[in-house]
Amino acid sequence: MNIIFYHPTFDIPFWIAELEKQIPGATVREWKSGDNRPADYALVWHPPVEMLEGRSLKAVFALGAGVDSILSQLKAHPEMLPETTPLFRLEDTGMAQQMQEYAVSQVLHWFRRFDDYQQQKANVHWQPLPEYQREDFTIGILGAGVLGSKVAESLLGWGFPVRCWSRSRKNWPNVSSFAGRDELAYFLRETRVLINLLPNTPETVGIIDKTLLAQLREECYVLNLARGVHVIEEDLLQALESGKVKSAMLDVFNQEPLPAESPLWKHPRVAITPHVAAITRPLQAIDFISRTIRQLERGEAGSKPVDRHSGY
Repeated sequence: MNIIFYHPTFDIPFWIAELEKQIPGATVREWKSGDNRPADYALVWHPPVEMLEGRSLKAVFALGAGVDSILSQLKAHPEMLPETTPLFRLEDTGMAQQMQEYAVSQVLHWFRRFDDYQQQKANVHWQPLPEYQREDFTIGILGAGVLGSKVAESLLGWGFPVRCWSRSRKNWPNVSSFAGRDELAYFLRETRVLINLLPNTPETVGIIDKTLLAQLREECYVLNLARGVHVIEEDLLQALESGKVKSAMLDVFNQEPLPAESPLWKHPRVAITPHVAAITRPLQAIDFISRTIRQLERGEAGSKPVDRHSGY
């Protein structure tokens, strides 16, 4: 069995050694331009078209939770990967716990008004503030996949009202579920903290715009952990200036790295992290990929491939 591997930043010798250890009989090699030798599987992140084009692969694994980069390439180069080739993504591999840590820490930061106290510190002002009440601090999660379910679960443990919105209705314990465009306004109406965990699809690009933000509760908070393309940054800045959005925490952006001239850097009520909310943990990712390949080789049903039309 031959596996080709491409990632611009990963420790490739480590990945190759661990994959060969976990998949008996596998030979794993780093793909480089001009390599047209046979391969059975491909492990990729933002792969060049020539890496996949013309190959008869049993499956392709995206080395992250999203496959939007591959799907966008397929729109321009449909010959890159036949429709019949299964495409897998990393379903969790430690990302859910990281998302829980990020979301819970930030929600508690806002709930305990630490952002307000930091502003008071900047103004050398000592003043205890009224506490927020949990029943008035409803958390709304856009996106109800694996990561969304785990984030909801962790926030319920802190006693917050939690609701979710997605394409189809979910049946999560103690979580109010809203589905489809017709119910989006109802979802937004009582949401105080909006957490974005949507997949990147044509239907979700630009969804967090001035129309959506206007439907949230006054002095709401926005936490974007999904993709930068979901947010119209100019609309978010306007909502911050008007006071509709009290604070925003952003991990992802339309352009990364975020350009130095972006007004988001200097806005006093915007916090920024450099796309680190949930990073791929090698050993857990290798375990998932190796297990899935072994299942495929045995003809067993295992992880579900990505639906290329829905984008996840």
